Amino acid sequence: MILQITIAVPVLAAALLATAGRWLPRLVVDVAAVLAVAAVAALAALTLTRAPHHAQVSWLGGWGPATGVGIPLVADPFAAGLALVTALLTLAALLFSWRFFTEIQAIFHTLMLLFLAAMVAYVYTGDLFDAFVFFELMSVVAFALTGYRSEEPSTVHGALNFGIIQSIGAYLTLAGIGLVYARTGQLGLATAGRGLAGTAAGGHGDALVTAAFVLICTGYLVKASAVPFHFWLADAHAVAPTPVCVLFSGIMVPLGVYGIARTYWATFAGLVPLRAIAVLGAAAALLGAVMCVLQHHIKRLLAYSTISHVGLLLVGVAAHGPDALAGTAYYLAGHAGVKGALFLAAGALLNRHQTVDEHELRGRGRGMPATGTTFLLGALGLAGLPPAGLFAGHAVTEHAAEELGWWWFTPLAVVASALTAGAVLRVWLGVFRGTPAEEDPAHGGRPGAGGGHEDPETRPTLRNLPWTMVSPGLVLLIGALLVGLIPGGPVGTAAAMFTDPGGYAALVLDGRVPHPHAVPADPWTASGVAGFLATLLLAVLVAVYALRRRAPGPASDGPGGAGPLARTAAAAAARLHALHSGHIGDYAAWLTAGVAVLALLTARF
Repeated sequence: MILQITIAVPVLAAALLATAGRWLPRLVVDVAAVLAVAAVAALAALTLTRAPHHAQVSWLGGWGPATGVGIPLVADPFAAGLALVTALLTLAALLFSWRFFTEIQAIFHTLMLLFLAAMVAYVYTGDLFDAFVFFELMSVVAFALTGYRSEEPSTVHGALNFGIIQSIGAYLTLAGIGLVYARTGQLGLATAGRGLAGTAAGGHGDALVTAAFVLICTGYLVKASAVPFHFWLADAHAVAPTPVCVLFSGIMVPLGVYGIARTYWATFAGLVPLRAIAVLGAAAALLGAVMCVLQHHIKRLLAYSTISHVGLLLVGVAAHGPDALAGTAYYLAGHAGVKGALFLAAGALLNRHQTVDEHELRGRGRGMPATGTTFLLGALGLAGLPPAGLFAGHAVTEHAAEELGWWWFTPLAVVASALTAGAVLRVWLGVFRGTPAEEDPAHGGRPGAGGGHEDPETRPTLRNLPWTMVSPGLVLLIGALLVGLIPGGPVGTAAAMFTDPGGYAALVLDGRVPHPHAVPADPWTASGVAGFLATLLLAVLVAVYALRRRAPGPASDGPGGAGPLARTAAAAAARLHALHSGHIGDYAAWLTAGVAVLALLTARF
């Protein structure tokens, strides 16, 4: 019952605000939404404390497993922890938006509450079709939130790219679910898994099983923004309101990774290889990091950072074991806090200076010490500062990758983390420690009055940021930097339960909580600390070099004054920007190519 209440609370609160919000004072609307989300967080925390020892399974409508058509909500420790992270991020986003959209009463709050309900239900569901239903509800609400400021053409463009690409991925996922149902006659993750295992020849899936897995994962990879399914992400982040970006990067995109991991371990474990997920994840880690460094629009920069770090999450899932998944859990929680805090800091800049263009903001953040501290600590968190969640995730996953012989994981993680951390560190050095840009006569003598100008999300424009806009980011950041202190024993046990298909089936179908023997994950290793030091050094070099390249002088002259290496790099950067064209036809073509690559790498020869 507690799982059903967790989902029902935000839905009921959303219905109430949608009905009566136009007549309620704004303060009442804000308080009601925050209290509803706080209640979800408390219920998720209670579920998390009970999950390791008591069966947290609820069959909707009383239709149990014996009927063959029951729909279960299942909360193992991993799912409950993810639901808690989702609620905490939503709480921070709503607190930050206390002064947002004052002219539109409760519509924004209603959408945020529905978004939370869809994400929590998606995490808890133990049914393939209902995972698709909540996946679609999540996408529909996210589409509406992305296009919330629909009077701006760029917002409409970004929202349409998001909606169309997400819809194509969802249709392919539904087709894959249909194949599983055709083979097994079941839609439950556990029951379908037993059916597929019973029909597998030699312990491996046939062409139908492979096709089903590829199609189902396509929608989740689109959500996870893996290369080449990632093109929608930066366009959506550039135009979505700041609190929405917090949920997009902090939890919605990682939920695509969760969907792949849950579907594989509960339904397809051992039937298909995961090398395709590893390849696409590695490609996302590298491409996202490079594109991150090339951006000067801060929200786009952070969006590409998300692509890079979620790529590392995908590699952790593909490492195929409880140790790697324990590292992924640390990494996901740390990334959620750091990225949520950085987007809130970017929103503070937007609502203070009406731009998030790094060039136009140069030196203008000196009067915002809390926001500057968030950017600095966020950069260190992305670099893996101990005991941050990203540090623990790197160290634990690295150990699991070494056991598989994946020597390339450590340099991949160091390079990707260094580039993304270096880009954020560059923003801190330029915006909060740099010299203000000279006045531009072409724009009335006002710095920052160029093409990077954006309308603020608050009315009126704030001269001083209230505590509701400053404290949520700092709290998220502190939490992210302390995630690595969570004992390895509970995390290792949660990962072992997650990666045990028989244990998941016993939990769902028989009500028995598995108690696997798990080795505690230990993030405090010499190689982990060395990896952070190497990452930090590279990040500082990236930030300093980028600032020197942009400083006035010979090094920043046009292409004619640059050396061959610089011209080659500039040409490559221009080509990468051209690939991210913003044309929906291009993005759909890349999605089609991605499906083909995914199928080729998943097929057994």
